Amino acid sequence: MQNKQVFSAYFTDRIGAFDFDEFYTKRKRFLFHSLMWLSFAALLFLSYRIAYHLTYFNSFILTLRMTIVNMVVFYLFFYVALPKIFKVRLGTAILLIIITFPVFVVIWLLVTYFFSIAYHSLGFEILDGELKGAIAGAASQTFFQAISVKRMVSQAIIIISILAPFFIVKILFEISRLYNRTLNVQRQKAALEIQNINIEKDFLKAQLNPHFLFNTLNNLYSLSLKKDDLVPEVVLNLSDMMSYTLYESNTEKVPFSKELEFIKNYVELEKMRYSGSKNIRFEFPAEEECSGLYIAPLLTFTFIENAFKYGLKSKTGSLLNLYIKIEDGCFYFDVENDIDDARNAVDFGVIGLENSRKRLQLLYPDKYELQIQNLGGCFKVSLKLALKN
Repeated sequence: MQNKQVFSAYFTDRIGAFDFDEFYTKRKRFLFHSLMWLSFAALLFLSYRIAYHLTYFNSFILTLRMTIVNMVVFYLFFYVALPKIFKVRLGTAILLIIITFPVFVVIWLLVTYFFSIAYHSLGFEILDGELKGAIAGAASQTFFQAISVKRMVSQAIIIISILAPFFIVKILFEISRLYNRTLNVQRQKAALEIQNINIEKDFLKAQLNPHFLFNTLNNLYSLSLKKDDLVPEVVLNLSDMMSYTLYESNTEKVPFSKELEFIKNYVELEKMRYSGSKNIRFEFPAEEECSGLYIAPLLTFTFIENAFKYGLKSKTGSLLNLYIKIEDGCFYFDVENDIDDARNAVDFGVIGLENSRKRLQLLYPDKYELQIQNLGGCFKVSLKLALKN
């Protein structure tokens, strides 16, 4: 089984790596088709010469007739009829292919019939052997005799046996080329998606960090103006958080405990700016609950940052509630805050929220549930995220 998978992967890679468009140029197409029909003509000529003991001239004219007849049918089918048939729906296309079969049998018979008339008028004839009088016999038929149902049925097997190799080769070639193009398109699409994801992830994280730095420095400035004794502790917290955002958060996932520590530090830092009259409540999971879990860094930071930025502004009823819990490998996040007027309710960090939504979609497709609600004087964000597969 494993050998089959290895062979299949190798075969797929080989086809995908081959550039049909670069290889199969117009010049090469002409050469390949010419070689194909010359090979067919050579084998047919030898058949007439050896099997039927015809003269070189008679072998040549019959070979010329049969080659041109088959070329007409082949190119009309693959380069005129089939491209138009493939433009319709599958069921209709199959029906059209079935209908066109007797049409092309008639074309084959008609071209053969006209060749026989032309040869007979030029005085060409087979004078001995199994095919003696074949040209005159074919030319003496009426138009309707030449394409009668009886003749169509009798010649259908001959037509199929002659054209089958060409049709099979052409179909296999087109399937390989389409498969090659499909693989290349899929690879290009995948590469483009990965590139877009990486660019967007870097862009989104770049948007988060400047906001964080700006707000944190403002907080530190406010405390320093008050000559608060907590400034050294704030500086230390700031150092830890900057280290996290600049170095540890550059990976795809970080230990959940590290992310939680960052959030705690940020919340404590923000709390220092407000008096005890502000209703700030938060709840975090115990350290042992976070063991073995990983999460994308700074994933919920925008929501928390916006809550402090736009909340706690009302003179009455100001609040900011932050709850984080872990349950059955799922991360539950809820943050709500007051909003002081209708304008803030509309403009509540729209860009940041949209960027966070995009980042969730990029990193956790189909693994999260996000609700952002304006409850009238209160703004709430709820997130449920599966951290374990």
